[in-house]
Amino acid sequence: MIDCGADVKAFHDEKVTLPGSEQDKMKDRRNSNRDRLKRNLEKDEKPTPYEHVSQGSYRMKTMLRDENNDYDIDDGAYFKKGVLVGDRGAEMSSLDARKMVRDAMDDGSFKTPPEVKANCVRIHYSEGYHVDIPVYRQIVDEDADETYYELAASSGWKRSDARDVTKWYEEKRTGTSDANQFRRLNRYLKKHARSRASWKSRNLSGFAITALLAETFVLSPDRDDIALYRTMEAMKRRLDGNTVIDHPVTPNETITTDDPDAKARFFRDKLKEALDHLAPVYADDCDRESALKCWDRVFDTNFFSKRYEDEKEKSASMSAPAIGSAAILGSTAAAASSVSARGGGRHA
Repeated sequence: MIDCGADVKAFHDEKVTLPGSEQDKMKDRRNSNRDRLKRNLEKDEKPTPYEHVSQGSYRMKTMLRDENNDYDIDDGAYFKKGVLVGDRGAEMSSLDARKMVRDAMDDGSFKTPPEVKANCVRIHYSEGYHVDIPVYRQIVDEDADETYYELAASSGWKRSDARDVTKWYEEKRTGTSDANQFRRLNRYLKKHARSRASWKSRNLSGFAITALLAETFVLSPDRDDIALYRTMEAMKRRLDGNTVIDHPVTPNETITTDDPDAKARFFRDKLKEALDHLAPVYADDCDRESALKCWDRVFDTNFFSKRYEDEKEKSASMSAPAIGSAAILGSTAAAASSVSARGGGRHA
């Protein structure tokens, strides 16, 4: 494969990963919502969370740039089970708990009112992004000497804790030979899945892609282009076998819903298209310019071609002064030689 490793890495740094300034804004929004929830629950004399835990792509640091600000932050609110009781002392249902959090967040600060979703409370921002607040309760089973957590889900209180997913991800990532490349590939694959607006609703979720990556990651030191190509190959082969993706931390649960799963199949088909786009880079007569056009097609961008043109322009501008200086020096030397030959000059 013609070497486009530096170009792919530049695409990651400039167009894929979320810059530090945006990450700071995400953190500020998260903290503002935590403060708002606590303040309004206390004002309404309702129980307050004993802790908050960020989760998902924000926690795993795999969030992507998005020109439409289509960002989501998952920030779990954790309560002690004993405090989640209604006005008459009965245990809150999972829906009651989500409604309580929704009501506390709905203080008139948002143009679109917060809403109760199946597994969280969603806060919409006019800029386009949203914050999801899953609600958990802590269960202390003294007989079994065990502490565990339950999510307020649409099906009721369901044993779950997003921290288990974060722990799993870090173990998988740091257990590879290149933890940083693993995370970059995670972002590339999610970026590819969202590279066309029409793909977003039909493609696998970021979590499903992450779980699939954990199964198929192929390392290529210092060459993100090769690592991405070979991992895409491995993912396609895996999905050719079956489209079921198991939940990495919840036994007997899958992320996909069917086999064949429509979204997994769509993702697989788009992987094949990407591999077909990249087939020319293995040809003996493929040059760098042609290879970069192939990467443009994979991500539906002009970043790679523009990078090549910018390099050519820079190279030309740097070489032009050198040629001019040489000509000037040559002319000066010729003139001096002419003067000397005539015996003229000030000091003759």
